[in-house]
Amino acid sequence: MKTHQLLVIAGLVWPSLSSAQQPLDSLVTQNLEPVLLRSIKVKPNAPMTHSNVTKADLVTRNLGQDLPYLLNDLPSVVITSDAGAGIGYTGLRIRGVSAQSTNITINGIPYNDAESLGTYWVDLPDFASSVEQLQLQRGVGASTMGTGAFGASIAIQTENQSEQAFAEMSHSVGSFNTFKHTLKFATGVINDRLSFSGRASKISSDGYIDRANADLKSYFIQGDYQTDRMALKAIAFGGHERTYQAWYGVDPDTYASNPRFNYAGIYTDANGNLQFYKDQVDDYQQDHHQLHWQERWNSTWSTQLSLNYTKGRGYYEEFKEDDDLANYDLQNSLVATSDVVRRRWLDNDFYVASLSASRLTMDSEWHFGLFYSYYQGDHFGQVVWASEAVNAAPGHQYYFGQGLKNEWSGFAKLTQDFGKTWQVFADAQWRFVDYNTSGLNSDRLPLEVAVSYHFFNPKLGTTYQLNPNNNFYASVSRANREPARSDFENNPKVKSESLTDFELGWRFAQKRSSLELNAFYMAYEEQLVLTGNIDNNGTPIRDNSGKSYRAGIELSAKTPLSQKLQMTTNLTWSSNQTQETVFAFNGALTNFGRRDLTFSPEWVGSNRISFKVNQNLEVNWFSKLVSDQFMSDINAPISKLEGYFLNDFGVSYALTPSRIVTRVRFDLLVNNILNIKYISNGYYYSYDDDFSNPGVVQTIEGVGYYPQAGRNVLAGVTLRF
Repeated sequence: MKTHQLLVIAGLVWPSLSSAQQPLDSLVTQNLEPVLLRSIKVKPNAPMTHSNVTKADLVTRNLGQDLPYLLNDLPSVVITSDAGAGIGYTGLRIRGVSAQSTNITINGIPYNDAESLGTYWVDLPDFASSVEQLQLQRGVGASTMGTGAFGASIAIQTENQSEQAFAEMSHSVGSFNTFKHTLKFATGVINDRLSFSGRASKISSDGYIDRANADLKSYFIQGDYQTDRMALKAIAFGGHERTYQAWYGVDPDTYASNPRFNYAGIYTDANGNLQFYKDQVDDYQQDHHQLHWQERWNSTWSTQLSLNYTKGRGYYEEFKEDDDLANYDLQNSLVATSDVVRRRWLDNDFYVASLSASRLTMDSEWHFGLFYSYYQGDHFGQVVWASEAVNAAPGHQYYFGQGLKNEWSGFAKLTQDFGKTWQVFADAQWRFVDYNTSGLNSDRLPLEVAVSYHFFNPKLGTTYQLNPNNNFYASVSRANREPARSDFENNPKVKSESLTDFELGWRFAQKRSSLELNAFYMAYEEQLVLTGNIDNNGTPIRDNSGKSYRAGIELSAKTPLSQKLQMTTNLTWSSNQTQETVFAFNGALTNFGRRDLTFSPEWVGSNRISFKVNQNLEVNWFSKLVSDQFMSDINAPISKLEGYFLNDFGVSYALTPSRIVTRVRFDLLVNNILNIKYISNGYYYSYDDDFSNPGVVQTIEGVGYYPQAGRNVLAGVTLRF
């Protein structure tokens, strides 16, 4: 780490170490919510559209699938899986916005990759087993750390200190040869101060798609030290994933005949037979180290210092048949092509230091945050084998590029009560971002980027409390975001994007029932929208879209049908359009006018009916609706994905058999119980053909689909000692 970064962190640490400490009453509880999280999350009556998820909401569905699948019943959420069954590479879109535009934090530390802006849940398998709670904010939301939210943000808090010692083991088994094994422990609080807890997990699956197997390992360990005025938490967590590639998808004809077919690794052997390369895999290790120091100075002021270091390193390996040796800077006077096995590597380091402070009084809350991050990512490729004799050392490096990113940001927030009826929320964030690249990209083309951004992101909202059961809210927020590395690769002139978000809502809540109805209008300038195409790494290609908008109405309700029967419903209607779409088609630059934004269904809904048979047994029926959506920005008919309506069935049974085994829980989940054939994701491509009919340019279109699994089952047992 460079000297100036060390000085920055030292500068943040020293004021906290040198401040005078005064004796206080017991103001810090065992499970005190961190100051940084309290400043990022919003309160139930805040003028921001949000949903909360607790550990109890996740536990009965946590049978091996990635976290996006456990959030499928939240409003405006659409999930997808490359391997088709929720294990491996998965993703979620919220209000039609891609994952690159959703801000994710873990204990207030950004999880989005600083360079790609994406989130890769496969790198943290079984992370849901270590989540205490999370909050999904739709729209711009409150200011947070890292790249700004451009459609949604998810603030994740990992598990609190456990007051009681325990050991726990969970085992799941399911379709497609799926297995999950989790071991957890906690020491309980030692001498009213210290505790340790941890988790180790292993997940394996063959996947619904052919050879889309996954071998996933992860860990989580933390130590807590708390006094009556201070809390110190050290956390280390990470994962290692090795997954067979499944991002190629299938064409419509193959989907009709064999939807599970996987083109990854295909080649022809010396006898002319089709074979599949067994190591066509993605292999990546990611480790996170966090330190959080919280101090309560008096009855109103508290601070938190957080430090983070994330290390990521891995590659994906590919067999390339009869490839041009010039692509690898290999010279051979006898042959120009060869079968090649290559690895494309990413080796990155991410440092974070943040300092936050809160001031709480009877009628106001002030939150302040200062954030610095430094990212260095090395991108390079190696040739590990070639069928022809080439003049190269083992592991020949054929390209190298580097990305460097620095960010300073800060925010100030105020929540002010005016009597018992009115509340005003004001939030201002400044971000200063420098991004530089050098060297070659994976196509051995120069990638030289040197850009700086200064963003100001203000938010203002108000809440009116009509009575204890009803409140109304309104807010307007501004957000700006920088492009990702892949955006610069595909368009060197790419622009940053801007958003003005208007939210208006009504909340009703009683003891067992609740209702929230909200409307939103998100006006974009140069929104980086998915074009439908993907690059040769399987990364979705985005481009600026001029003026565009997303507008809709979201409904969330919890309704008791009886003492034992509860229904939870979410329904979203939205209109998502660009003002104009210009595209080269059939040899001419054509203005297609207004078009629906890609991957933005008009209707998204879910419904869960829970029947608590008795104290130990609960039965759930979950339904999910996603309407038609287009994969291309010109809304080509060939690119339409048909809507789908899915149903899952779940059963959970728990008992407390003895003093040794304090709790046993059995869970059964039948996904897509009606065995619906459907596609949740895909891509669109086009190219110009001027050979078939000389003198006439014809645009040829094509699509690829990511088929999802039909009926599949997961069953698990959890024992706590």
